[in-house]
Amino acid sequence: MRFKIVLALTLAFTLAGLVIANENYSSELENDTQAIDTKLKLSKDAELVEMIPEIVQEQAKPTLKPVTTTVAPTTTKATTPKPIPNVAIEPRMRNGVTPKNMTHNFLQRTGALKASQDFYLGELGFDVDTDNGYDWSNNNNPVAPPNTPSHAAGGYTITAQRLQQIRSNLMYWYFDQDMYGGRGDYQSDIHASMTQLHKNLNFRLPFFGFIYNYTRLSLNGYLEFSDPPEYLTYPLVFPIKDWPKRRDPAFIGIWFSKCRVGRIYPTDIDQRTPGVYFRLERDLITRTDRFGVEVRERTMWDIREGVVGAETFIPKHVVIATWKNVSFAGGIDNALYRTNTFQMVLATDEVYTYAIYNYDLLRWSSNTEAGGDTTTGEGGVPAFVGFNAGNGTRSYEYTPYSQQMVIRDLTGRGWGNGFPGRHLFRIDEQILIGSCNKDIDASHLPLTFAPEAGNMLGGTVVNITGPCFDPKKRVTCHFDTEDVLGTYVSTNRVICVQPFLKAEGWVRFEISIGNQRFKWRGKYFVETPALATEKIFFETEDVHQKSPDQIQISWDPYNLTSNGNANIMISLWGYREVTIYPQLEYIDVIEAGLTNTGSYVIYPNNYINRNNYNNDLQFGFLQINLTNPQQYSGLKISPTLWSRPIPLGWYFNKQWERKHGLRWPQALCENWMRNDRYLRTFTGDLPLCPCTLEQAVYDKGRYRPDKECDKDSNPTCLQHKNAIHCVVSGTPVAEGAEQQCCYDRYGYLMLTQDQVWGSRPRRNHNLGKMPWNEAGKVPTLSNWFHDMRPWYSCCHWQQEQSVNCETFRFERRPSQDCVGYQAPGVAGVFGDPHFITFDGTQYTFNGLGEFVLSRSIAADQRFEVQGRFEQVPKNQYGQVMATQLTAMAMRGNTTTTIEVLLRPKFARWRYALDVLADGRRIYFDRESMRFQHFDGVTVYTPTYLLNQSQVVVMFDSGVGVEVVENEGFMTGRVYLPWTFINKTAGLFGNWSFNAIDDLVLPDGTIASVNLNNFQQIYYNFGLKWMLADRNIPGVGTALFSRENGRTASYYSNASFVPNFTKEPQDFLPSNRSYDVERAEELCGESYQCRYDYGMTLNSDMAHFTKNYYDSLVNIRNLNSKRIVSCGVLETPRFGRKLSFDFMPGAKIAFECDEGFVIMGDQRRECMANGLWNVPEFGYTYCLREVFYTRRVAFIAIAIIVGVILPLMVCIVCGIYRFRQKQLKEDPAWQMTIPRSRASSRSNLRQLSGPDDDSDTDATGTLKKSRSYDKVYRTNEPLPGKPRIDFPAKKWDLDDEDVTSSEGDKPRQMGRRSLRDNSGTDHDQHDEDGTAIDEPAQGQEHEEQGQAHDTTNAAYHQPPSPETDDERNMPQHSVNLQRQYSPTFSGADSRNSSVNYQPNAALQNRFGGVPVLPNNTQFFNRPPSNIPAGGTGISLRQANNGAPQTTTAVPLTQDTGLPSPPYAASPTPSVQRSTEV
Repeated sequence: MRFKIVLALTLAFTLAGLVIANENYSSELENDTQAIDTKLKLSKDAELVEMIPEIVQEQAKPTLKPVTTTVAPTTTKATTPKPIPNVAIEPRMRNGVTPKNMTHNFLQRTGALKASQDFYLGELGFDVDTDNGYDWSNNNNPVAPPNTPSHAAGGYTITAQRLQQIRSNLMYWYFDQDMYGGRGDYQSDIHASMTQLHKNLNFRLPFFGFIYNYTRLSLNGYLEFSDPPEYLTYPLVFPIKDWPKRRDPAFIGIWFSKCRVGRIYPTDIDQRTPGVYFRLERDLITRTDRFGVEVRERTMWDIREGVVGAETFIPKHVVIATWKNVSFAGGIDNALYRTNTFQMVLATDEVYTYAIYNYDLLRWSSNTEAGGDTTTGEGGVPAFVGFNAGNGTRSYEYTPYSQQMVIRDLTGRGWGNGFPGRHLFRIDEQILIGSCNKDIDASHLPLTFAPEAGNMLGGTVVNITGPCFDPKKRVTCHFDTEDVLGTYVSTNRVICVQPFLKAEGWVRFEISIGNQRFKWRGKYFVETPALATEKIFFETEDVHQKSPDQIQISWDPYNLTSNGNANIMISLWGYREVTIYPQLEYIDVIEAGLTNTGSYVIYPNNYINRNNYNNDLQFGFLQINLTNPQQYSGLKISPTLWSRPIPLGWYFNKQWERKHGLRWPQALCENWMRNDRYLRTFTGDLPLCPCTLEQAVYDKGRYRPDKECDKDSNPTCLQHKNAIHCVVSGTPVAEGAEQQCCYDRYGYLMLTQDQVWGSRPRRNHNLGKMPWNEAGKVPTLSNWFHDMRPWYSCCHWQQEQSVNCETFRFERRPSQDCVGYQAPGVAGVFGDPHFITFDGTQYTFNGLGEFVLSRSIAADQRFEVQGRFEQVPKNQYGQVMATQLTAMAMRGNTTTTIEVLLRPKFARWRYALDVLADGRRIYFDRESMRFQHFDGVTVYTPTYLLNQSQVVVMFDSGVGVEVVENEGFMTGRVYLPWTFINKTAGLFGNWSFNAIDDLVLPDGTIASVNLNNFQQIYYNFGLKWMLADRNIPGVGTALFSRENGRTASYYSNASFVPNFTKEPQDFLPSNRSYDVERAEELCGESYQCRYDYGMTLNSDMAHFTKNYYDSLVNIRNLNSKRIVSCGVLETPRFGRKLSFDFMPGAKIAFECDEGFVIMGDQRRECMANGLWNVPEFGYTYCLREVFYTRRVAFIAIAIIVGVILPLMVCIVCGIYRFRQKQLKEDPAWQMTIPRSRASSRSNLRQLSGPDDDSDTDATGTLKKSRSYDKVYRTNEPLPGKPRIDFPAKKWDLDDEDVTSSEGDKPRQMGRRSLRDNSGTDHDQHDEDGTAIDEPAQGQEHEEQGQAHDTTNAAYHQPPSPETDDERNMPQHSVNLQRQYSPTFSGADSRNSSVNYQPNAALQNRFGGVPVLPNNTQFFNRPPSNIPAGGTGISLRQANNGAPQTTTAVPLTQDTGLPSPPYAASPTPSVQRSTEV
């Protein structure tokens, strides 16, 4: 029974629904203003009936065609109706739907589909129409197109005509019907009783710094992302200051006012249902269906042309929300017919988000709750138009329209895409207006422009939006100190081309219209040419070579124009400083008519015959611009692309060769050196380089990474090969110089004294020096002119060991060592919160508010660092009575104030930290803006980070502040140079290397507290440093900017009582032992970590507290560790060091280049005391071999002149004085001649005859002598002296006998071995075989005075070449040949019958005649008065004959010496001592 009742009710409801639907359809027909003839209706119905079989027949045979690139709009195939008499009326379109289209809808529902030519069948490669007769030509069609998104290949391609057609309407699509009988985009669930509806987006929507994947569609004219406040107070003020006590919603408000659904008149043209519409189109980038492509293209071009800076934007997702004919809440009578119609379009690529506000109709401005009239909606507080980020952060109110009476002008203002009533915004991070505003006037009006940065050299096209422009009025753009005229584009846009600016960083940018003053203002960032965004790329490093064969360049053609057939020109420019004014000069056209393909190859040989007048330009830039920009853009201006600075050797090398010769690099280098020597010395004020890479990385106040050699972003290091990282001084010193420190793979400092790739100080900083418009102070250009340019001509284009390169390295740009380097002091704060002072004191202070972290108390060097601490969020047990660091503010003496703020949780998706410079947000995500310089301060983020989670602030005084964020937990560290010792105060204490005076109060006294007693620290020390908006003596004034009117008192609460207990087991309840164990497990020995986990139960916070603590301790230990360095050990010129270490224990060896001789110590060692060992042989240097030879010769001469000659003079003087003394005593005294070869020669001359005292023979040849090298015995007495017995000794004469001569040079007659004919060495062994030099033990010499036995058979004549000839000679000749003298071989030859010929063939192998080893031969010689040829016995007979009995005659002064023949022996009075 129940089943029957339910079935009956179901049938009844179904029937009722059909009746209502029929009535609705009938009412729509009745609303038509034109009646339709009954016959026409019948005929039309007949036509419909006749069409069905035809369509079904076509379904059986679909028409296929290949896919084409461009598909024309689909049209339904026409049919031939039956003739109608006298009536030919075209079917009336009803809201964009014809009766024929209705038939298609019916056929689609029934399955009778028509196969057309425009539907893509996927991989088959054909298009088949699924439009089902949809009317695409009607832009206001109320019926939604087929909802079949497609991502297949091929698909629909929109034409330019179609794009222009769909962009010709102000409003985007919204539908209240679909082809399936639904309500299309209409949100019927939104009405007066339920004003909002939740919508899941399923993609990321960035908005005002936050990111969302959902939204709530509200009837009240906005999209919201959180709950609105419980009640509203008019006028509306956002953000809600009482947040989080009151809800502060995040919303996008196109018309934030209480609304209700209105009504329309039957006579209205647009009969779509009043209410709220919502449409979401996702994944448009890959969509290929027609509606998806049209939505993407229309939105993309509307935004690109409407918002400056969106030239490359491609929407990925689009949201269209429409409020059609909505009235104000609280109205009566006919107020429902007083309606507004407006539309919001959101487009995003999940990084950038743009909003389009389309105001079609505005008839009321305020609701009755806001004081509006109940019938007209006027007179109260108008609607709020703008954006609110929520969570008590930021808001943007669209002035002057929002909540003002001029809000009605929104329909006639904006002029986005040329439409009055269209207003565009960029809303992802900041709210940037994209449409003009003519109803506002003030002295400082916000200017929207893009790009916001450009190359200092100029040529950047800046699109400007702000005021509404008039083509008849001149627009002037003011860049810093330069003015240029603007080019009118539309009412909403003007273009200015940035000129050449001699400046860097943020400069003023202002515009004026007509004769008005410059009241529209903004800030423009000027990029230095070395750090600017690279627009022209060099594929290889050939451009840096002296004479490359080719240079390949490339660029993005879309940076010039989207027209690929456009012609461009490539030109060359150069820079020089020959006067006080910088000169950037044009050089030549590289290519005049090139198609914009994006690549080109330069052949330097094409320019070898050029003869430029300005060929003294040594570096410059390549420039690319359009040759005829008006042909492609309709404007006479062209963007300009610049390369990075490059040397110009590839272009000018042949001209320089003709001018300076083949050694032109040397000439260029010497010219630069000559000029550089006249300039001031600049290295005195530079900070010293750290010894190691670790120290350089953690010296945050003085050094930042060098972008030309950065281990994280640019490891190529073109000018510093073998280096892994370089740092440069963050700001210029007083004289404008820059320090550079490069480190090798081992982390040690690289010096130019060791290698050409070492660190080089620079006369000019890359940032330049104020004023920037003077020579030597221009950013980048002066740096290249004075420091980079000479490196090429002196070293890169010459040998490393060349004189010029070594002069450049050792004299003009030498590295500074690290001997005197002093690491900075470090203090930090982390956790909730914990402090470590400069002197290492550790304590915990949970203050709530803004406090002084560190400040200088010196009048000459001022700085302040402040911190803001807010309460930690709640945990599962309720409030957490602890605080954490959320913001830091800092300022130097007169510098820009820098703030670093922790962003809210859901706003950290892109940027983790906000950075404000003088209250204005700055960002670092662009490569050219990673390093930003302000007045007296430089701010940068590491190159490997994109989310701004680490920010470093560097002041001119050397103070550095580092802020790091991880997972919402922030730490701050302050780095101070030693100039601030005993000059600091605040929560980081007084830096004095003494922890006793750390906790100094503002009045200068020292707080007496127990560091383990958190309560004493809190009340007796920490709160004393709390800041206020007024100036407190000793504390100062808060530096934080006051967004949304929040003063210091908003954050400060001196009555806040935190937890003062240190350990979790002491402050956690006993039933939470697990949390205590967990704290021990996570933290170990770190009480800070245990405390934080016990308070917050957040393991992330505990982890990062421990991480920050360990990092800070490690940095402090590294900086406090004394690095011992021996400093620079200069490499000898024309030499090299085999290693470059300068730490204790390092042993450095040297070597010289080829052709040089090393002098001094060849190795040095670094001692433990930081000094190189004292050289033993002098400092090391390399001397040319020629100079070395000369030096040796000069030294020898000097020794002779300085030592030997004076000694000889002394000897002669001594002998002379001695002789004079002896002659006074004995007038007959004669000096005894010393035993020497000279005295021997004198004796021999006397023996030869009184008339013969010459050393030469009759032919003039030097008489030969023979050196003795045998042991001899002598008993010859000296005249007037007692008889002395001399022991036997070995002859030890000089190896060189200067008295012997053979030819032109004296022959060296050294000691020789004497052999007999059998080859026995008699100079080595005695008769019994004992060596002469080592006599046998026990052997005794003969009695002194006893002569040798003349029959000693052990002696043999020394072997000589003439021994073989003597056998064939007569005995008489042999005897004559064997006449000997102890010294001269020809001593007796004057009276012999045969003269000695020194060049005769009969000579022995020693170069002379054999010399008697003893006087035995003279016992067998006939008396001197007997003629030759007597009965003397020859030597051969004496040696080889039978033994002869002779009487041994002792050797005396009268016997044993040769006497001149035919003369008596000399008398004792004239006898000379003879040396033997």
